[in-house]
Amino acid sequence: MSSNLNKISVVIIVKNGEAYLSKVLDALNSFDDVVLYDNGSIDNTKNIALKYSNVNLVEGDFFGFGPTKNKAATYAKNDWILSLDADEVVSNELLKSLNFINLEKKDIYKVQRHNYYKDKKIKYCGWGREEIVRLYDRKMTSFNDNMVHEKILLKDDCLIKVIDGELKHYPYSSISQFIQKADSYSSIFAEEKVGMKKSSPFYAFTNGCFSFFKTYIIKRGFLDGYIGLVISVSHAVTNFYKYIKLYEKNID
Repeated sequence: MSSNLNKISVVIIVKNGEAYLSKVLDALNSFDDVVLYDNGSIDNTKNIALKYSNVNLVEGDFFGFGPTKNKAATYAKNDWILSLDADEVVSNELLKSLNFINLEKKDIYKVQRHNYYKDKKIKYCGWGREEIVRLYDRKMTSFNDNMVHEKILLKDDCLIKVIDGELKHYPYSSISQFIQKADSYSSIFAEEKVGMKKSSPFYAFTNGCFSFFKTYIIKRGFLDGYIGLVISVSHAVTNFYKYIKLYEKNID
């Protein structure tokens, strides 16, 4: 590959990411600088990372997704940051596009992400193709401070460009992971919103019900078969626990 990839540092935050980490890092062997910021893994994550000569393994605390991604970016050698999750695999086509794209400092770049459950591509549930901002110059912008659902800040004078190629996302490899993430994400949400947002048991229940209806019916999750049902129920459960946990924290 030519010099373009040498201008980009890949930054990943991870905790217990052994399921797909080898696949993720194999796809990044053309990059000189891959920062892997580990926040408390107790699985084989660190041992996997140490096998790759281009990976800079950093251990640190978790401050919420936005702040932690910004902290991890400070360890990068380059100003251009490609922010990935530990379950996102760069395709060959995307790698080629990254190599030849004309990087402009005021621009930020979207990648096209497809979601998978194990090896099955999810086409519905709102999980079809997404365009998400992932490549930016850290001197120009950064992630916001959101604890969850973090986003890269958009400056008024910047242009958003889409990069060709697929980013393959493997957010879940088992049903148990849906349960674990529902618990962890809802807890983070409640911690972030306590005292700032109101909730009630009725709101938590109705929000969960509507989330299921929206995902399974409106977004046609039923067309994804049994995993569409799992995703729809998971969305409902996550939203219910987000707001019931928030209600409990507000009254404590």
